[in-house]
Amino acid sequence: MDTPGDPGLFGPGSVTWQTHGDPMMWVAGVRALYLQALHPRAVRGVMQNSDFRRDAWGRLMRTANFVGTTTYGTSEAAERAGARVRRIHGLLRVTDPDTGERYGVDEPALLLWVHCAEIDSYLHVLRRSGYPLTDAQADRYIAEHRVSARLVGLDPRTVPASRAELAAYFEKVRPELAAGPEARTVDDFLRRPPTHPLLVPARALLWRRVARLAYGSLPPYAHELYGRPAPAPATVTRRLRATGAVLRAIPARLRWQLPPKHILRAMARLGPQARPTRDKLGR
Repeated sequence: MDTPGDPGLFGPGSVTWQTHGDPMMWVAGVRALYLQALHPRAVRGVMQNSDFRRDAWGRLMRTANFVGTTTYGTSEAAERAGARVRRIHGLLRVTDPDTGERYGVDEPALLLWVHCAEIDSYLHVLRRSGYPLTDAQADRYIAEHRVSARLVGLDPRTVPASRAELAAYFEKVRPELAAGPEARTVDDFLRRPPTHPLLVPARALLWRRVARLAYGSLPPYAHELYGRPAPAPATVTRRLRATGAVLRAIPARLRWQLPPKHILRAMARLGPQARPTRDKLGR
C-alpha cells in the first residue's frame, strides 16, 4: 500500500529519481544484459536457474519492475522487493561444469558484478544519448545506488561510489570475463529473440535496432570478447542521440501510462511536484 508523503529510498531530490523515468533506460537494460553475460560464473547462475530463452522477456520485465519499485515506490515497498530478491537468490545454486564446484548465486562478487554492470549501463546510455548529466551528478548517481546494492544483499561499503571507483572495479574484474557458451546463448537470443510469426517484421524493425544500439554502446573489450565488430564510436553516439531525441519527444504522460505506472503512482502519493524532470538536476 502506498503511504502518502513517503518519498521512498531515493526521493524526488535524487539524480536517480530524475533519470530513471527516461525512455532510454530500456536500451540501457539490454546493454546491461550483454555486459552481465560476460562474467561466466554470474551468467551460469541465470542459465541454470531459469529458462532464459523462454522467459527472457519476463526476466527483463521483472528487472524493470524492481528498478521502478525501488526508485519510485515507498520505502516499505522497496525494502519488501529487496527482501524478496535476497530470499530467492539465497535458494539458488550453480554447478561449474568444468570443476563440479557448487556455489550460490548470492556470492558477493557475483552480486557486485550484476550491480556494477547495470549502473554503468544506465549511466553510460543516458549520458551518451544526450541526457544532460554533469560529472558531479554522475558521481552522485553512482553513490546513490549503494542503496540498491544493499537491497540485493551487498555491503554498501564495498560498492563503487564514483565514476573513478566504478572504472577501477571494471579494470580489476576484466581478467575474469569471457564470452563462454552461456554468453553466446544470451547474444543469440538478444539478436534474434523468438517471436510469433506475425511479429517477425516488428522484431526486424524495432527490436533489432534496440539490440544493435545496446551492443554498439558496450565497451571495446566487450566487442572483442563477443567477437563481433561494432560501428565506429561516433556512429553509435549519433544513433543513440537520434533515438533518444525521438523517444523523449513522446509525451511523458503517455509513456508513463504503461504498466505498472510507478511514476504516476509516486506523483499521486507525493503531488505533482514529484514529477521527474531534467530541470531539477540543476537545483
